Amino acid sequence: MDLPTNNVELVREDEKERGVTFHCELYDTEIVRKIAQAFLPGLSSACVDNTTGDMFRNPGSVAADIRKEMVDYLTQRSESFVAESVVLEGDLDGEVSDHPFDIISNMVDDFASLKRNLFSRVSGWLLSEKREDKIDDFVQEMEINGFWLLDRREAVAQILVKNVDFKNIFHCDKKFNTAEELVEHVVNCGFRTMNCSNEGCSTVFCASHLEKHDSACPFKIIPCEQQCSENIMRREMDRHCITVCPMKIVSCPFYAVGCQSTMPHSIIQQHRSDNLHSHLLYTLKSIHKGGSEEDLKKRVDQIVESSSGRLADARDARSLILKVKDVEAKLGPLEVKAAEKVSEEPNKAGENSSEEPFEAFNKGGEESTAVDKIGSEKYNETINKVGEELSSIQI
Repeated sequence: MDLPTNNVELVREDEKERGVTFHCELYDTEIVRKIAQAFLPGLSSACVDNTTGDMFRNPGSVAADIRKEMVDYLTQRSESFVAESVVLEGDLDGEVSDHPFDIISNMVDDFASLKRNLFSRVSGWLLSEKREDKIDDFVQEMEINGFWLLDRREAVAQILVKNVDFKNIFHCDKKFNTAEELVEHVVNCGFRTMNCSNEGCSTVFCASHLEKHDSACPFKIIPCEQQCSENIMRREMDRHCITVCPMKIVSCPFYAVGCQSTMPHSIIQQHRSDNLHSHLLYTLKSIHKGGSEEDLKKRVDQIVESSSGRLADARDARSLILKVKDVEAKLGPLEVKAAEKVSEEPNKAGENSSEEPFEAFNKGGEESTAVDKIGSEKYNETINKVGEELSSIQI
């Protein structure tokens, strides 16, 4: 961080028996700047409302005079603020903020309302959108023309802050007997001005806010929030985490066929390799929807054995289904166990009792043959249908 840039003013308060007293004139830089930035909108509002409906005057023609009136009004109000607040304390309906920005902003609004002409008060001008647009336009005009520069506004804001900050929270109230003591204090004063050291950041703040700013500075380089090895600028962190970060959480590429796993992007390849059998089983279930778990697991082993390692290259469900289709074309139809059928009819006495086992065996054989024929005919049709379904899915 840079050294203080403030010019410390040595103010002679009074001369007493002990000598001259020196004040520290440092203040909260952020609050002073925030107040100074509120002056232009207040001045613009006063100028616009004061000249509305007037054919001979416009906001620009009265800006200089109204600015002087505004500074005088704010100075007088701030000097009497403590006494005013004590007098009115019992009459207030609710709690009033003691923050300098809120106090001075209310004073600016009060001044602007005092400058409204008769036309502004009796017409619907105050509620119109055109009024807001005209106020914004005049603020921009003053900024472009360099009317009432920021550093001059800040000089006024410093005086107002010291007048209304009776709790001494936003400015330093230290007093010293010698100039040397004051200079020594300024080097370590919590209100000394500092500039952010992060490249690209132009924020100015007082020393007491260093930790607060550092914890939120958008230009600070910090480690990746998802624990990858990269160090990223804080304002770029969100984009990094959802785009290029190797530790971003993604769904399994085989989500479409049933794998519900999620993992960091950097270990997808390992996940595909470690779970090849389960991904194959999910794929076969989508192809052979009537197959049993046991039959499909045996088929998985047959496919892995016959694939010669080619399946490990499949990056998603679509590429895996195509490779499975090629392998199964060589293996032939899926083999399933023929279910034994137990005769429901009671055994008949005499001549039929010795013939039933042979009939049941022959019948079972015929049904098994019929199943194989149907499987052979419909196998390619099923594979093609599933392949078409998965090809339409974007993973």
